[in-house]
Amino acid sequence: MSKHQIGDNMKPALHRFVAGALGAAMAAAACGAMAQTAYPCKVVKLVSPYPPGGTTDILARLVAPGLAKELGTTVIVDNKGGASSNIGTEFVSGAAPDGCTLLLGNNTGVVINRNLYKLRLDPVKALTPIVEVASVPLVLYVNASESAKTVDQLVAAVKAAPGKYSFASGGSGSPQHLMGELLKLEMKLDMTHVPYRGQGPALQDVIAGQVPVAFETTTAIASQLVGGGRIRALATTGSTRSKNLPDVPTMKELGYGNFVVENWYGIFAPAKTPPALAERLNRDLVKVLKSPDVAKSLAEMGSRDVAGSSGQFSQFIDKELPYWESLVKRSGAKVD
Repeated sequence: MSKHQIGDNMKPALHRFVAGALGAAMAAAACGAMAQTAYPCKVVKLVSPYPPGGTTDILARLVAPGLAKELGTTVIVDNKGGASSNIGTEFVSGAAPDGCTLLLGNNTGVVINRNLYKLRLDPVKALTPIVEVASVPLVLYVNASESAKTVDQLVAAVKAAPGKYSFASGGSGSPQHLMGELLKLEMKLDMTHVPYRGQGPALQDVIAGQVPVAFETTTAIASQLVGGGRIRALATTGSTRSKNLPDVPTMKELGYGNFVVENWYGIFAPAKTPPALAERLNRDLVKVLKSPDVAKSLAEMGSRDVAGSSGQFSQFIDKELPYWESLVKRSGAKVD
């Protein structure tokens, strides 16, 4: 058999191969074009599991406009507060994995509450991490009418009046709550925890003087400290001083080495969301987070640049799980 004869015999197979390859390429191109232009939902519901006014709500409203532009669809922020964020977190955990319902969650609802509450769904298993949005330190602060100007003075005042002082938080199990419990444990203080339905209401009651002490994120509190308002910051919980509160010392530099913690936030989809859809959401959200206006706002809130891949966010959460489980046990925190 000659080389020419072999070529003739292979022509039908070659034609089929080329046709198949072209068809696959055209299908892939069509899918790629669709992924860029047509999002499968007319409306995307971005759930904030807290009432308006707290950091989670602020972040949800910060990213929603840019996400709507990138996806080419409508994005609405839906506040579903209550039960220390469990209501909103569970709502998204049980939603259809179609990209139409997302959660702007945080370490409270995703990794901490599972150690405190009997949850119907485990958020770690029921959610798909999409992207980390922000990570900010907490601030230990008091109502301005309190005499304490430093952490040591606050500790002394609480020890001098056992049972008199209380501290606010946005709900049982929040990092703000756990930092208060850790303060009680390490300083041997007699203080009462007063939980609220979110950090916004907790902050407002400290400002009003209903509760004297609390921990809060730099995001929610920075604007309240401008011009010597009705609250006073004593220290932050970052490893270094916060860029938006440079005059406020860290707990670490004051000698409280166990108080190095940040409150982190991220966007999640229900488990079993198709990988291609999750990847598109991550890609578009990273664009939003790194856009000049949003990046500037996040920096002004005291957040580090944490936007990365969904895989990086998932690995980060895996590392967070044992830390918060240990802190809950060590602090003796209970659901109030």
